[in-house]
Amino acid sequence: MASRRQFLQAGALGSAALLLAGYWAAPVADPSPAAGGKLEWLTPLDAQIISALAPVLLGLSGVPAAVVAAGVDRAVAGLPSATQREVRQLFDLLGNRWARRWLAGVRSPWQLATSLELAQFLQRWRESRFALQCSAYQGLHRLIHAGWYGNPASWLALGYRQPAAVMGMLP
Repeated sequence: MASRRQFLQAGALGSAALLLAGYWAAPVADPSPAAGGKLEWLTPLDAQIISALAPVLLGLSGVPAAVVAAGVDRAVAGLPSATQREVRQLFDLLGNRWARRWLAGVRSPWQLATSLELAQFLQRWRESRFALQCSAYQGLHRLIHAGWYGNPASWLALGYRQPAAVMGMLP
């Protein structure tokens, strides 16, 4: 489990890499990210990244991308502002096409990347000798899992039926 210190280090390194990539070449983002539903915290490019990574991280095909993105949006919006800034740095880093190519090793834009390419990226970061990449992987993993499994839409597939007394308390 990554410590807060490792997560902060990941954010600092991500910020430095993003800054360098931003000065190195423009444009920094892939063209025309698809706009999802109304999101409070995530940008359309962030939602595009989540939509690409969610099926691979969850090991499920046909995961409704908008549901996962909305869940991640709610999860991040509820985090402390310092943690939100770290998550913003991670998404800004992944949204930069140069960082996506050279730090993540994903050549294609997120929406065009193959499952194999994304799985290899995630495995490299999960098993990296650099604490920064391991922390970034853990953050993505936790956010996407919270975004999916925290949503009642995922419960039916799991065979989970929440007790009726609790269902009345949900918003």
